[in-house]
Amino acid sequence: MIGGVLSFVDEHNRSRYADGQLLRATSSLHTGRQLMRHKIAMMSVAGLVLSAGMMALTTSAAAPKKPGADHYLKNVQTKGLKFQRIGRMSFAKQGILLIADTGNGSVVAIDTGDTGPAKALKKRVDSVDKLVGGALGTNAAGVQIVDMAVNPLSGRIYLSVIRKQDGINALLTIDSTGKVGSVDLAKARHVRITLPGNGKAKVSNVTGVKLAGSRVLAAGQSGREFASKIYSIPLPLEHGNSAAVFSTETFHVAHGRWETRAPIQSFIPVQEKGKTFIVGSFACTPIAKFPVDGLENGAKVKGTSVVELGSGNRPVDMFVYKKSGKNWLVTNTDRFHHRNPSRRFGPSQYWGCRVDMKYLGATETNEQAARRVVKYLGAKDTDAKSARRFSKQKGPEGMEVID
Repeated sequence: MIGGVLSFVDEHNRSRYADGQLLRATSSLHTGRQLMRHKIAMMSVAGLVLSAGMMALTTSAAAPKKPGADHYLKNVQTKGLKFQRIGRMSFAKQGILLIADTGNGSVVAIDTGDTGPAKALKKRVDSVDKLVGGALGTNAAGVQIVDMAVNPLSGRIYLSVIRKQDGINALLTIDSTGKVGSVDLAKARHVRITLPGNGKAKVSNVTGVKLAGSRVLAAGQSGREFASKIYSIPLPLEHGNSAAVFSTETFHVAHGRWETRAPIQSFIPVQEKGKTFIVGSFACTPIAKFPVDGLENGAKVKGTSVVELGSGNRPVDMFVYKKSGKNWLVTNTDRFHHRNPSRRFGPSQYWGCRVDMKYLGATETNEQAARRVVKYLGAKDTDAKSARRFSKQKGPEGMEVID
């Protein structure tokens, strides 16, 4: 619970990052500000590394037997799985990997059969992009690592990858010894659920997919008006079914107006006073929450913006962790214009911010939402390659920036 009000929707996801990494880390590298720096670096393909001790292993000999993957899947297919464009991923229960197929607007659930025992990385793995490129017969520049998820039951790392030269989609793995393997998609046990478009418009983007209690939630984009979508799929996930869809409207604090087109870039499901919400982060960069209980298919849902992190940024990912009794939400972002010297802002293309989750229950929202404080430094701090001064980003209390 957070201040007696907020809690995570699913116990399975409570102890790990939103993209599948465990939150209970044995290394001090994964605490507080160091945790943010590491996550930001992990999402940069150039020089991508994986660290030993990135996850802690917890076991319980007295734990009751849990239902297998077939409890959560229905009408399972055993061959012929292909992705048009493999996308974002996260783990559900019992080794089930949820993957967005942005090429045809669907969510695929794969029964990996990977249920343990859990093993942590034995040592740091450097230059993951080079390893992945080599596994696909090319080099680091020849692949796009779309997303990463860690199976909490086994510790095995999963990477969704696209080979640039021919658009081949692959699902690769890295085990505790640093060895790269692959999942044979043609033989994978799976189900596929369609995400409906907006009228005649198809789904053009799927930005995230996560388990939330008794359902799977996804975020994406379709059409022009009310293009930002939230999708809901009940468990068990049945092959051939279609998700319920809701259109979102969000107050973009930096823009000073309500908007319906920009999709949620990353999200986590939470509960507040027994009700389920999606907490999502958008480009330019409000953090907003959306109620998802009791909505009818096709409904429009208005979000509540609780934090504003500033314009010119695109969120890459979002996760939560707990330290010293306090719950933190972390989002790491990509600056739009960093490669343009005249518009460069800050020393790095990537930065992160951790936000005290008490802000999710704030009474001052939308136009009055809490804003990240930005202070310009003197001329002596100006980057020689940039026409803009670096900023000192600090506060307000409970909002901390790592650049």
